[in-house]
Amino acid sequence: MIKAIVTDIEGTTTSISFVADVLFPYARARIAQFVVDNAQLPEVSAEIAQVRSIIHESGASLERVGQILVEWIDQDKKITPLKTLQGLIWRSGYEDGSLKGHLYPEVAARLRAWKQAGNHLSVYSSGSEAAQKLLFGFSEAGDLTPLFDHFFDTRIGGKREADSYRHIAKTLGLPAEQILFLSDIVQELDAAAAAGLKTIGLDRQCIGEGFGAHPYVNNFDQIDLATLR
Repeated sequence: MIKAIVTDIEGTTTSISFVADVLFPYARARIAQFVVDNAQLPEVSAEIAQVRSIIHESGASLERVGQILVEWIDQDKKITPLKTLQGLIWRSGYEDGSLKGHLYPEVAARLRAWKQAGNHLSVYSSGSEAAQKLLFGFSEAGDLTPLFDHFFDTRIGGKREADSYRHIAKTLGLPAEQILFLSDIVQELDAAAAAGLKTIGLDRQCIGEGFGAHPYVNNFDQIDLATLR
C-alpha cells in the first residue's frame, strides 16, 4: 500500500516550457551581475567558492565566475552552486511578483487530496530545495509548501542513481515498496525502481511511449493509488 508520494517537478507538476522558457532565461539574464552585486553575502560567497573549486581556479574573478555560471546554464548543467544561485535570483522574482510558479491544472487539487488521505508528500528535483519551495510557495494555486514533508535536491545524489532513492526511503522511514515516485524521465523511473520504489511516468504530451516497463498516465487524476500494491 502506498504511504508516500515523491514527485519530480519539470514535466511532471510543471510544464517544461515554464522552466526552460521562463525560469532559466530569467536567471541567465541576471546571474553574472547578481554574483558581482551580492558577493559579500555569506549565502552567495559560499556558492562562489564552490564554483571556483569545481573549475579549479581559486583566484577566479567574480566576472569569471559569472561567465562560468552562464555557460553552465547554457549547457543545462545540474551543478549544486548554480542551482542554489538560480534559486536566490528566482526568490527575488517571486517575491516582487515578476514570477508565479506554473502548475498543471489538476496538480494542486490532487496533491491536497492525497495529503488529506494521509499520504506523505515530497519533492525530488534537480532544482535546489530553495527553488522548489519558491515554485510551490508562490504557485498559481497559492502556497502549497505546507503539503510537503520533504524537498529533496541533488545534495542527496543524482536523479538517475538508485542510491538516491534508497536515501529518500531511509529518510522517509518507509519500505521502498510503499513509496511512489512520479517523473517524466524514464532513466529516473528506472533508478527509482532499482531501489524498490513504485513508479509511474507522466506522459504530459500524450505521446504514448518512452517509459519502458513503467506504467504511465497523462495527468495526476489518472493515478489510482489503490491499484499500486
